[in-house]
Amino acid sequence: MSNVPLHSQGPRKVIVCVAPTGGMARKRDNPNLPVTPMEIVESVVRSWEAGASVAALHARNAAGEATCDPDVYAEINRLIRDRCDIVINNSTGGGTNGDMIRPLQPGFDEISFEERIKGAYAGAEICTLDPQTIICSFDGREILMNTSPKRAEHLAKLFREKEIKPEWEVYSLDHILQDTARLIAAGYDDAPHIINIVLGADRGFQGALPYTPKILQMLVEHLPTNSIFFVAAIGPAQLPATTHAILLGGHFRVGLEDNLYYSRGRLARNEELVTRSVDIVRALGHEPATAAEARVIMGLKPVLANDAPA
Repeated sequence: MSNVPLHSQGPRKVIVCVAPTGGMARKRDNPNLPVTPMEIVESVVRSWEAGASVAALHARNAAGEATCDPDVYAEINRLIRDRCDIVINNSTGGGTNGDMIRPLQPGFDEISFEERIKGAYAGAEICTLDPQTIICSFDGREILMNTSPKRAEHLAKLFREKEIKPEWEVYSLDHILQDTARLIAAGYDDAPHIINIVLGADRGFQGALPYTPKILQMLVEHLPTNSIFFVAAIGPAQLPATTHAILLGGHFRVGLEDNLYYSRGRLARNEELVTRSVDIVRALGHEPATAAEARVIMGLKPVLANDAPA
């Protein structure tokens, strides 16, 4: 059973993570979506200025589609580090288009594991580790994301070798209780364990859960001991779920990866989603963590603003 507090214990520092791009949406969905390295960097810096202390990054190729090319990630990471000290988190989930897709049969593709692991080779402080196998359904296609137990362990070993802190990204209870718990128990991740609970992806991801207060409470109650948790939620679930995360003693992720709209019918920008969430943090009596404070909370090494990725 988790020892994560299930309610706020007085004023505290709350980590605000911005996910500016993701691996699915395109410019046609929201013209504010950053896809080039410089667009991503500018959006991250504006979000940092608004109060974000972690950036959950997905890279895009020259066509604006998903990639885990370490050279693209390294360029983004370096340009960000030249401008600010935000915590850098590179995805090894990839995306549902672009360089990531390997056709298996008509109408059924796979997100290439060989492409996904390249996200760990660009000097990030944190990388996402998705310890689950799921089927995504988009644009009339079914897409397999196969992170079998052996593949999950391969990622955990790789992160350990490269001194990358894993962010365990989970969509349901079995993702917490199976490979996340197994690999933490095997010693692949020192405490504190960073768990990112993603809710509201159930329409496109088989096995994912919607956001309800009871579902989030249940997941938090089953987190590994010595965990800190983030909550990310898709579309209109983003605002209530991330606010609920604060009330439960956690942290949260906002941004265009998860939600393209600020309100019904109005497209969002990353920095304004961050600004609104920072206002909520303060309205609830807390303060957004600086990047330096976030590193302490997450057990990361200090980083200077002009440190380039290794």
